[in-house]
Amino acid sequence: MVISDSARLLFVHVQKTGGSTIQRALEPALPDARQVKGIDRHAMLGGILRAEPDLTPYWTVGFVRNPWARMLSWFRMVERFRDTERDGTQVIERKNQFMQGVAESCPDFETFIMKGLDEWTRLQTPQVRYLTTRTRRADMIGRQETLEADLRAVFARFDLPWTPLKSVNVDKSRPDYHDEYTDAMRRRVESVFAKDIAVFGYSF
Repeated sequence: MVISDSARLLFVHVQKTGGSTIQRALEPALPDARQVKGIDRHAMLGGILRAEPDLTPYWTVGFVRNPWARMLSWFRMVERFRDTERDGTQVIERKNQFMQGVAESCPDFETFIMKGLDEWTRLQTPQVRYLTTRTRRADMIGRQETLEADLRAVFARFDLPWTPLKSVNVDKSRPDYHDEYTDAMRRRVESVFAKDIAVFGYSF
């Protein structure tokens, strides 16, 4: 997340949607950029507002991603974690029971989709849940697929200086997600993320 009290801006960081790149762009442009202490940087809007109710009127933005592509990105991150563990390399990303557990129980992408989505609640949380509460919805919901254009609109709204994006955590070797799914896997993601597909109009 990124909060600017001077701009009255709140960025909600949905996992695997380009959020690290967004944060890296926002922080230099917002001298007072901060987070809410004591809660996860990927906290949902509801959790952020419970921690700091005064943020409720802030202009809020978050980004979403095609669920099938997002799940492949999740699994590729798990693979990187597992590879660094095997190599004995220090893990740069947060090392915790979640990543360790997923890596151990999901040796391949098919298992990750067909089994992991049942075992790990965090994986099956709809993106729309991160960006809405019963009384509040993010003022702008951008898309990872059009990240630069959508983020430029955010910068323009707040009259922030724009500089070319420096992408973070880009998986340059990631295959086309279409090639990684069986019909059963495709239907499984469609079922788990039905809310995202309905709200944001994504398709396989």
